[in-house]
Amino acid sequence: MKIAAGLFASLLLMIVATAVAEDTAKPGASLNGFRFEFPCRDPMPENPKEGADGVSGLVKGDPNTTDNFTVEKDFGGEKGKKYAVTLRFRGVVEPMMYKNGKQVGDYFYIGGEKNNGTYNIYQIKVSSPESHYFLNRQDAVGHKIFTIDYTQTIEIDGGAKITLHGDGQNGRMITNFKKLVVPDVAPAPKPYNGQFIQVDVVEVKEVK
Repeated sequence: MKIAAGLFASLLLMIVATAVAEDTAKPGASLNGFRFEFPCRDPMPENPKEGADGVSGLVKGDPNTTDNFTVEKDFGGEKGKKYAVTLRFRGVVEPMMYKNGKQVGDYFYIGGEKNNGTYNIYQIKVSSPESHYFLNRQDAVGHKIFTIDYTQTIEIDGGAKITLHGDGQNGRMITNFKKLVVPDVAPAPKPYNGQFIQVDVVEVKEVK
């Protein structure tokens, strides 16, 4: 009986592992629920000051070089196939300016480069077709904070690498001094102490 029970447990684990592997191999699955996060180092005060900035909790050394993160994901899908991927972006962010690319809507920016040396950058890079996107575009920077909730469709080839990069540039950030909350996104109904963008995959369609 013990041997039978052990074999059954092993088979069950193999089935679960296979199911998980198959799920993560689905195009876009690894992106779903990813969060860009810039936490504040200090606790959120009870009554934050209007326009307050603070120290980034990411900093582990030189604030000009350690206030950042980079995460790489495998997109999945079949090599040789193209996919139209609709992503939803929700969060609380500060403004950032970009240039030499293309603005789409209020916040999304295709290609180009940064156009300021101190405000937070939120970026997605795709290895194939080679492309990159910024998520918090504004016409001017300043001590303000705002929520975003929008969708955008981009093209990604099967087997591509996706790089998600955040850079605060100088070790400081505009705090969530308005205590803004994005409904249905953690830590709602509480405000996040800092800035974040959550990425959710709405739809993935093969491009014929």
